[in-house]
This record gives sequence, structure tokens and C-alpha cells, in this order.
Amino acid sequence: MELKNYIREIENFPKEGIGYKDISPLLLDHKAMKEVVVNFIGKLPDAKIDKVVGMESRGFFFASLLAQELKAGFVPVRKPGKLPAKTFKQEYDLEYGSDSLEIHQDAIQEGENVLIHDDVLATGGTALATCKLVEKCKGNIVQCNFLIELDFLNGRDRISNYEVESLIHY
Repeated sequence: MELKNYIREIENFPKEGIGYKDISPLLLDHKAMKEVVVNFIGKLPDAKIDKVVGMESRGFFFASLLAQELKAGFVPVRKPGKLPAKTFKQEYDLEYGSDSLEIHQDAIQEGENVLIHDDVLATGGTALATCKLVEKCKGNIVQCNFLIELDFLNGRDRISNYEVESLIHY
């Protein structure tokens, strides 16, 4: 199954000059979704995964499916103020300015094996911030995986200390 056929590109969204990679067609097809999960599982190293971390918000789709398949817990990483209990916060740089992400302090126990997932690896800022949050929780990052990687933005370079897998490359 060619997963790239299930990605729709929307030109000039959300702003001029951006070619948005819309995963909605993939999400509409249960066979394509299953193929994604099977492919991700097949690319994991031989280690028990205790927690799967998904980044807000499109990362939640497959992170939760992977967690279920791996019999692991699901941990959401969200924008500030969205999580109700005590959190760790990590700022990261954007093209113009900065943003931050948060994780519950008790979401990952020391030494637990963690899989980090998001839909797109672009510049790597969000991924690196999430890695730092998992490390604040003292989790062991087994892999960072992404449905789509925008190779021309070199995001992989920012998280080169971690194992990275992506299913679709642009």
C-alpha cells in the first residue's frame, strides 16, 4: 500500500507559501490506518514500550493506536494550560518567536521505555521539546517516529541523538 497516496496537499494553508500535508484521507481509510500502525510496529527496536507520547494534536491519532497495540500507556503532550495536574514545561523556538509544551509530571516513571510519535517532522523544534520533557520525567526514549518527514527542513538533525523513523518522506 502506497501511504503517500492517502496524503492530500493543500497549497497556501495555513498561510501563503505553505504546502500543508493533510492526513484526513488516510484517517478516513481503516486499511490505511492499520497499515500505518503495522509499519510503525515493524520499525521498532526490540524493546518493551511502557508509554507512547503523542504531540498535540494530530500526533494523538496514531500515538493512541500504537499505545493500544503495544499494550502501553498513552501520554499527551499539550500546549500550556491544557493539562490539569502538575506539569513540566519546555519552551522551544519557532521561526518567529517561541512556544512551549507541557507534560504531566507523573505521566512517565523513571526508567520507563518511551516511544514518541507525531504526524509530521518539520524543523524538529516540537520533537526536541518533547524529548526534553520525556527526559525531565526520567524516561528512556526508545524511538521518535513520524508519519511524515519533510526532509528539506532537516528536522532530523535537531533530534539526531535519538533513533528516528518516518514512513513518508517529502
